[in-house]
Amino acid sequence: MAPPGYGGAAGRPESITRPRAARWSGVCDHSCSPAPTPRRTVLGAGLGAGLAGASAVLVPPTRAIAADGDTAAGIVFRGRFTGVGDPDWHYLPVKVPRGTTRIDVRYDYDKLETGAGVSFNIIDIGIFDASGKDLGDAAGFRGWSGGARDSFSISRTRATPGYLPGPITAGTWHVVLGPFTVVPPGVEWSVTVTLHRGSRGRRFRPRPAPRRVRGTGPGWYRGDLHTHTVHSDGRHTQRSLLALAREAGLDFLASTEHNTTSAHLTWGRHVPDDFLVIPGEEVTTRAGHCVTLGQPAGAWIDWRYRPEDDQLDRFTERVRRLGGMSVAAHPFVPTAGSTWQYGYDDVDAVELWNGPWTLDDQTALAQWHALLVAGRFVPAVGSSDSHHDGQQVGRAQTVVHAEQLSVGAVVRGLRRGRAWLAESSQVELVLEASIDGRTASCGESLGAAATDLVDVRLEVGGVPGCLAQVWGPLGPLAGAASDDEGRAEVSLQVPAGVAPFVRAEVRRTDGTPAVNPIEGVPALPAVALSNPVFLGTRPRRVPKSNEDVTT
Repeated sequence: MAPPGYGGAAGRPESITRPRAARWSGVCDHSCSPAPTPRRTVLGAGLGAGLAGASAVLVPPTRAIAADGDTAAGIVFRGRFTGVGDPDWHYLPVKVPRGTTRIDVRYDYDKLETGAGVSFNIIDIGIFDASGKDLGDAAGFRGWSGGARDSFSISRTRATPGYLPGPITAGTWHVVLGPFTVVPPGVEWSVTVTLHRGSRGRRFRPRPAPRRVRGTGPGWYRGDLHTHTVHSDGRHTQRSLLALAREAGLDFLASTEHNTTSAHLTWGRHVPDDFLVIPGEEVTTRAGHCVTLGQPAGAWIDWRYRPEDDQLDRFTERVRRLGGMSVAAHPFVPTAGSTWQYGYDDVDAVELWNGPWTLDDQTALAQWHALLVAGRFVPAVGSSDSHHDGQQVGRAQTVVHAEQLSVGAVVRGLRRGRAWLAESSQVELVLEASIDGRTASCGESLGAAATDLVDVRLEVGGVPGCLAQVWGPLGPLAGAASDDEGRAEVSLQVPAGVAPFVRAEVRRTDGTPAVNPIEGVPALPAVALSNPVFLGTRPRRVPKSNEDVTT
């Protein structure tokens, strides 16, 4: 969780002295409060409002003079979510008069702490400006902090991380609330919006990271595709995250804040010339998370839908049109709203390995292997999902073959499956299949005939105390224990008609010698995994109408 109230696009905001100004339209004391707003208007129409079954009871907004006199107006909303029939997204309309220069929002509610590291009665928060709040209204999006903060501020000059600085346009803005894990009897909440008038300040100038590293060519590049900073619910600053990525031996990382693009606008202030930051977003729907990678800095992707709304393909296709890709994140993580429920037809890859190797990663690997056996290939990636120093950046990491160290080249390599996954930068892996002078590696097709006998070679390094295996559709085909220097080599011949693909696994044996090096050891933690090498032809994506294979 980020520190509550952390502000400023590039750090904690300076105190701002605002001169007193003449009384302005819309500012008044309690004696001239506006007439009560009809409940339907307060709740808002459109996406996910769930008006007919909304369980929140709202008090009409009230206005008051703020502490700095005539320069501000306060609007207060109060309500309750019961945990029964609550809408996913709940909209509070805020009429912003002409001349407003800053908007402050604070909200209060009581979380239900279980004492077991899990909280209930969480309410997320964000805001849309007068340009619109409907599904896909990117022009209206002005920020999101989920449950990480209890307040935020937006002005022309700066904004709290997670929010976008820029003009405060006149019209109806909407604060959006997202009741999450609310349990009966529910939770009361209040939202206070303060509208300020004063000096406009200088216009914010974005500085995104460069999209390529000059002077680089074809090669294997290491990166972390899922990270967080104070721009969502992380504790890393952008600068500290970069330092940890360099320490982990990475060449690139992806900036994937929850549902917001604010970090994209300042990465250019921090990234060195020889490192690549890929703009992305973790799209946290209520039925699973999707990491987008490679869209232009500032290109926002909506998250306000569920599988029954049939909207995922609309937004993943938008990401592709923008030159990016979408990844089903941590598909089996056992936390509310995070387990992937959309299938794999509309995404370009799956995050097979998220953080330290745990049971949900093993479950994802088993399902992914079953998809391969069924003739479906969804490229695999690995990431740390690091939010703070306790979650090691680069564990796991993806090693991708790209024509250069650039956003476009890395995305193309990942979409083709030209990648393998590792626990750290100490791990080295080569998996190749060859016949008649032709060679294919991860994500490539060899083009062998069903009657051909293919030479397969796996070499690994930096993996002491490990078991390296070559897998086919029916399980391990061959394996070898690593030597004292952490190296292992596996060579075998595989009939292409029996094994249409091969892939690599390296697992830690904790010093226990492997009696049978080809026996499966699924309980042991992974140290490296590879995307498959296809001995014949690469399978095509299955049409959306076909059901997913499950294990």
